[in-house]
Amino acid sequence: MNVNPQAITAMRAITISREYGSGGGEIAARLARQLGWQLIDHAVIEQTARELEVYETEVEKHDEEYVESTRSSILDRILEQLAPSAPMTGGGGVVRVVAPLEERVAYVVRREGLDTEAARRRVQAKDQARTRYMLTQYKCQHEDPHLYDLVINTAVLDLDSAVNQICLALEGKASRLSMPVEQLGPAADLAPYPGKPADFRVPGQPSS
Repeated sequence: MNVNPQAITAMRAITISREYGSGGGEIAARLARQLGWQLIDHAVIEQTARELEVYETEVEKHDEEYVESTRSSILDRILEQLAPSAPMTGGGGVVRVVAPLEERVAYVVRREGLDTEAARRRVQAKDQARTRYMLTQYKCQHEDPHLYDLVINTAVLDLDSAVNQICLALEGKASRLSMPVEQLGPAADLAPYPGKPADFRVPGQPSS
């Protein structure tokens, strides 16, 4: 797929939110390679956490909620270390990657070498921890599609195709960032309906 990296750099940063086991982490890595961007992944976060003396003294004593609650301060440190002009994956919200539970369990079985029941428990525990964290810290449900520019289901769509869809969305959004607010939204450039709009009427049901 032909991508215009120069156009996409107007986005400055991308966050890929994902359900555990949906392939979102792998999608982020492939997207970063395709765009030539810096990927802020677990390895980078862990290294910075060690430099801040977080992981060795605290994280091992707490569950994922604590890890998530320290993540923002760790990311701030990482962003300070990056050049101001360097694009990166790991900023404002853009993409949500999801998949059905059974597909996510199968992903964890293959990637982490767990048996099916252990993988299921891990996926469900991750889901519950992230739900609690979002409710506690941001008073929102991370499943809410209105939080994201794009939601991708990897149940059928392969990971490279997902990367391509994200690139298309990024190019489209980047090209509209400078537009006035009144020119954005689903009504932009649309003419009124030619006739009076009406709801679909079920046969045999009286019209109002």
